Amino acid sequence: MVHSFTFHLRVRNASSRSIATRSLLALALGCSALLAGCGEATAPAAAPAEAAPPVVQGAQLRFPADHPQLALLRVSDAQPAKEIVIDLPAKLVWNEERTQRIYPPFAGRVAAIRADLGQTVKAGSPLALLASPDFGQAQADTAKAHADQVLAQQALRRQRELFEAGIVARKDLEQTEADAARAQAEVARAAARTSLYGGGTTVNQQLAISANMGGVVVERNLNPGQELRPDQSGPGTPALFVVTDPSSLWVQIDAREGDLASLRPGDGFTLQVPAYPGETFTGRVMATADAIDPTTRTLKVRGMVPNADRRLKAEMLATAHVSESRRSGVVVPAEAVTLNGKVHTVFVQREPGVFEPRTVTLGHEGPRDVVVATGLAAGEKIVTQNVLLLARQFQSAQEEAAMKKDAHQ
Repeated sequence: MVHSFTFHLRVRNASSRSIATRSLLALALGCSALLAGCGEATAPAAAPAEAAPPVVQGAQLRFPADHPQLALLRVSDAQPAKEIVIDLPAKLVWNEERTQRIYPPFAGRVAAIRADLGQTVKAGSPLALLASPDFGQAQADTAKAHADQVLAQQALRRQRELFEAGIVARKDLEQTEADAARAQAEVARAAARTSLYGGGTTVNQQLAISANMGGVVVERNLNPGQELRPDQSGPGTPALFVVTDPSSLWVQIDAREGDLASLRPGDGFTLQVPAYPGETFTGRVMATADAIDPTTRTLKVRGMVPNADRRLKAEMLATAHVSESRRSGVVVPAEAVTLNGKVHTVFVQREPGVFEPRTVTLGHEGPRDVVVATGLAAGEKIVTQNVLLLARQFQSAQEEAAMKKDAHQ
């Protein structure tokens, strides 16, 4: 029994070792397969062949037919310059022909304010009341002039009666007539001064600051009790009130010398302001300056634009669009032109994949279009996109060709 048990134990141990051996072999084969698979996944892929670089031949840059950079270059035809629209900076201001700026004619203190911003007033409407001793002195001068005139007329009547009676000489009568004429002239002068500012013969020292024209109060620069002086006026000093008719506005346009032919008095233009994107307003040129600003090298042009609905406001920045007729030159996109120092250059496509730099002279530079006066003909194909990339490629090819030439020498 003991041997039998021993035999069975040996057989069981042998079977266990056989199963363990087969398991280890299977695990080893699995690991080998996994390592083989990982080795195949991490094997480097073959690198694509690089395209041949462009080369310089004479004054031309030639690309191989399959060069990927050709897909980045957009080419378009140069168009004849018949009529172009130029954009000029502009600003809206009040129509000075319908604007009044009111300053204090006499010194005094603000007693009351009768008008405020945005209020519509009529001609002669009081805007403020000023307590002014100086204006009271003018009223007193007018009253004294009237009294002197009455006295002079009475003296003249007496002198005429005495002269007719033969009591006084003609010389005395003529002297009295001259005194009466001077008194009458003084009355006219004093009355005209006080009536100019709305005062009568009454001495009350109350000066009514009023508008001489109807419109809208667009500016007010005084407060109750403020002391005013007549020397507080002139350039750089704000007016007490600004009254204007905003149904039309002036447009100040900064034009270049070459734009004068399209900005003559009576010419039309369109206006755009950032406050109303997509909308345009029409106006007309009223006058042009006779001198060019030496700092900006621009010419001031004044136009007028209707503003019946009062949507446009003074001091708005705007862009004026002016149509110009061109009899010569060609039009190309502004991004097609490069500048090197003072030289403007475009790249002309001589044939597919072959480009040539061309020096040109510009007749007009705009934000979108450029007029080429000389150096380019209508119908020639020019590069309009990624021009700087092409210029850099041309420069690199030239430098590489120069290095090869030096190496051969």
